[in-house]
Amino acid sequence: MAKQKSPTKIFVLDTSVLLFNSSSIRHFEDNDIIIPISVLEEVDNFKKGNDTINFEARQFIRDLDELSGVDTLNEWTDLGEKLGALKVEMTETSTPDACKIFGEDKADHRILNAATYTQTKYPDRKVILVSKDINLRIKAKSLNITAEDYEHGKVKLGSSDIYMGKTTLADIDKAVIDKIYNEGGCRPDEIMEDTPIPNEYFILKNGKSSILTYYNPESEMIERVEKRPAYGIMPRNAEQVFALHAISNPAVKLVTISGVAGTGKTLLALAGSIEQKKEFRQIYLARPIVPLSNKDIGYLPGDIKSKLNPYMEPLWDNLKTIQGQFKETDRDYKKIQEMVDQEKLMITPLAYIRGRSLSNIIFIVDEAQNLTPHEVKTIITRAGENAKIIFTGDIKQIDTPYLDTESNGLSYLIDKIHKHPIAAHVTLEKGERSELANIANELL
Repeated sequence: MAKQKSPTKIFVLDTSVLLFNSSSIRHFEDNDIIIPISVLEEVDNFKKGNDTINFEARQFIRDLDELSGVDTLNEWTDLGEKLGALKVEMTETSTPDACKIFGEDKADHRILNAATYTQTKYPDRKVILVSKDINLRIKAKSLNITAEDYEHGKVKLGSSDIYMGKTTLADIDKAVIDKIYNEGGCRPDEIMEDTPIPNEYFILKNGKSSILTYYNPESEMIERVEKRPAYGIMPRNAEQVFALHAISNPAVKLVTISGVAGTGKTLLALAGSIEQKKEFRQIYLARPIVPLSNKDIGYLPGDIKSKLNPYMEPLWDNLKTIQGQFKETDRDYKKIQEMVDQEKLMITPLAYIRGRSLSNIIFIVDEAQNLTPHEVKTIITRAGENAKIIFTGDIKQIDTPYLDTESNGLSYLIDKIHKHPIAAHVTLEKGERSELANIANELL
């Protein structure tokens, strides 16, 4: 006798899920999707603007309109082959009533009512509320509604799963270290059993002797990495040497650099890019705008330039640090100012990059931990010929309410692409900003 298939689940989606990823309705396999009418109202409120969240809102509205065609959405609408169906739930009253329990009639509570009503209407099926809002999930569970985070694009970061980009190998044969010094490299099987990850970095040690190396996927050799400055910035530790090597390696088209505050992520990315200025038409340094306390930047005084200056100031500080390595009369000092004046080097909000060509440029994305996986994918898929993209960020310092260390775009990117031959990742661990900054990172 054939085993009877258990009923599929019903997922009730919160607004935060749709704004996180406009195509999320297609990521629940053959289960069914319910969109409460209050969610559509909230999405509509986000459709105006130039931030990524506004583009996601507009894209979801277009997709939903195309999906429905000439039919209505208050009945189940098929999502496609091997997928479930979707409907918009108009009923947002239930017993118990979340609006009365929590003392306020607002969208979140009406969405909870829609989930409770769905449970009552479909008692033989498991109903799950999906939200990126932790507080809404807690409220749901207090009302006996199963609730979970949107897991698509989320990586599981156990202590053994985090790819650091570099490995220290001790007790390496002194003859092998000497060979690398003299000949520039060695075969991987001379120092390890397994084939290394492409562009993985190694610190090889034998007593007091050590050498910095990386695995070159083109030559299939472990090759020496030399300590070299980049436009006046000298790396201060092994990880910084590796980061500058990845940035300057023409075979590597995608670089990810993670690390806590003060480890030099942005400074190295900018200095390494300026060092290669003759190889690219432009250098873009961009970052997502995450206003304080999640307020819209409209609350700030002044014109758009004045509003954005506070968010771009840290990037200008790094540029001034690089200029500070030279005298004002030096050619290298003047060259940086000339690049800014001629827009060969542009510091701009990430939203302003949308629609521009990413061919023949170096594109540095700072604070990438504040991006969603979908946003990161959107950026990379627009890279043209002779483009190099560098993502920097600290996955433990996230400023947006619906992202965490496992769901942010930087973690997702490192996890998914670090084994590709044109990608390289380095984790910076040692703070170089100041002793005070190091103490804060360690103790506070």
